[in-house]
Amino acid sequence: MSVGSEEDVFTTLNLAVAGLYSYLDHRLANVLINSFSASLFQNRTVRELLWGYREPMFNMSMLGVFFPYNDTTDGPYTVFTGKDDVKKVAMIDRWQGEKSVSYWNDTYCNMINGTDGASFPPFLDKKKPLHFFSSDICRSISTVYDGTIDLKGIDVYRYKLPAEALASPADNPDNQCYCTDTVITKNCTLAGLLDISPCRGIPVYISLPHFLYASEDVLQGVEGLSPNFDEHSIFMDVEPITGFTLRFAKRLQLNMLYGPSDDILILNKIRDNTIFPILWVNETAVLDDETAEMFKKELISRIDILEGFQIGFLASGSVIFFLCLIWFIVVSRKTK
Repeated sequence: MSVGSEEDVFTTLNLAVAGLYSYLDHRLANVLINSFSASLFQNRTVRELLWGYREPMFNMSMLGVFFPYNDTTDGPYTVFTGKDDVKKVAMIDRWQGEKSVSYWNDTYCNMINGTDGASFPPFLDKKKPLHFFSSDICRSISTVYDGTIDLKGIDVYRYKLPAEALASPADNPDNQCYCTDTVITKNCTLAGLLDISPCRGIPVYISLPHFLYASEDVLQGVEGLSPNFDEHSIFMDVEPITGFTLRFAKRLQLNMLYGPSDDILILNKIRDNTIFPILWVNETAVLDDETAEMFKKELISRIDILEGFQIGFLASGSVIFFLCLIWFIVVSRKTK
């Protein structure tokens, strides 16, 4: 069984939220919910939430987090092979036939930079960030080097998503073009949120789980959140010679905006302009033990052998150089 990207989440919201807030008046929504003896909050099985259930309020339409994007793709992607320039290996040239997106009304923010995150150009420089494009958040983003760790006997570079990536434009001017609503973001001063309504067409906000890196105002709007870096951050472990990502964790939280409206009885306990969490997704992967052993045997061990030869050649060359130098000195003295 395979699952598509987090775009599946937005399908559910297109049906539910757009149906309630775009096509129906708030009061009419109350009437419909009451007439069907329904509730905004329901108890559903995990299977129903993931793969769909029939909702009577929407004429028995199927609603589900991963419905109907199971076994689908968000591409196509056109990438460089590195034949002409090894620094372009895996770099995205086009996504869905386009060299840039058109969501942000800004040339900088519309750029498609980097790879898809699965691999990067070889021979990494830890001083430089790694850029990747994610169609789930409709933008390119970068990670920074955090340290070198051992992964099943393989040295990898740990790259993490820094707080600056989701900082407010006041702290990171590069994020100014991602601020699309000055009222909700309090004149673009809120951190930790990305409004993706320009590319999804509905008021959806993406954040890290439990509002990690978000402003205190956002955290105070919802009770029960406990942001934890180890559990809620995004990171990649990349092998520096090949550029292959050997382990990663992509964690995203989906949030909806509850705007000001005094006549929605079913939501009368929620503050106006509250960013309300819906769910968060944790996509993690790591190479298995068999692949790790093959990687070490076919690459790491051969590199170690080459390094051994290199050291041996350097040592031999140094010995020969000194012997030649001594011979030259001896011959020079005899000649004199």
